Amino acid sequence: MVPIVAFVVLTAIVAVVPAFVSEFRAQQLAYVAVYLTAIIGLNVLTGYTGQISLGHGAFMAIGGYTTAILMADHGVKDIWTIPLAGLVAGVAGFLFGIPALRLSGLYLALATFAIAVSIPAVLKRFEDFTGGGTGINLFGIPELTASLTPVSILGRELSFNDWLYYLCWSIALLGYVVAWLLLRGRTGLALRAVRDSETAAQSSGVSLPRYKTLAFGVSAAYAGVAGSLFAIATTYVNPDTFPVALSILLLVGVVVGGLGSLVGLIAGAVFIQFLPSWSQAVSKSPGAPSVVSGALLIALMFVLPMGAAGLVERLRLLTRRLYHRSGS
Repeated sequence: MVPIVAFVVLTAIVAVVPAFVSEFRAQQLAYVAVYLTAIIGLNVLTGYTGQISLGHGAFMAIGGYTTAILMADHGVKDIWTIPLAGLVAGVAGFLFGIPALRLSGLYLALATFAIAVSIPAVLKRFEDFTGGGTGINLFGIPELTASLTPVSILGRELSFNDWLYYLCWSIALLGYVVAWLLLRGRTGLALRAVRDSETAAQSSGVSLPRYKTLAFGVSAAYAGVAGSLFAIATTYVNPDTFPVALSILLLVGVVVGGLGSLVGLIAGAVFIQFLPSWSQAVSKSPGAPSVVSGALLIALMFVLPMGAAGLVERLRLLTRRLYHRSGS
């Protein structure tokens, strides 16, 4: 009951935020929702199944380029490209998951990292299809909703940034619900069994190939949707839009939010969106923000080794103890 009430409260807060913040801040918060969508999927793979991925930025690139190509070359409206981007990235993730069945731990991490490293070169290689190093520009085309004129929804006119905010957060919240429903049932139990002990899971009748590839496919589909939203938000894609560092940041977001939990992932998304600006505010020297970012992350892991979800759990247990003491 508590998770449902918390979700309803969160949804209500999300609905009214644009009325109290600037359009620039609404755009920043839209990016938080984009990262949230990506790390929800990555948490299914890493947090619940125990498969480390350093290549989810590549699946975001697949989703982003799917949206860009459909919009720029085929005249598909932006909102309709989002599920297609998730489908294409999900299939790619599922196919990658088949050979990855033979890998685990650091070997799997290196294999996924290789995808993140190679995807920019692949995008530049097929210039006629992807625009090469120049990329694909989406700004000003009629397929991009509210890019030139506001869009009217339920009698309210929304600028591009406000429309983007509601679009990204609606999809992020929907993705949260889908992940929650998936992980609370038999599928979630099977994924956690694979994470805890593959031998024990297999002896209990859990099909390792089925659930490992399923986790990869679902996780990549979320990344593809996030990549699609990212392309719509930036109104432009090129190989540098999805750098190798993006894959590492997504994993950082999952760790900060809390592995194997959906509760704290918003904190992880906020962290990776605002970490560069926080670091820049602390130090003005060239190169120093990267040092500050690393120091902040190390300090956070010392203080909250289980991430934001661990903090929430500790507060819940503390509240319960205080309640029982007051009752006695």
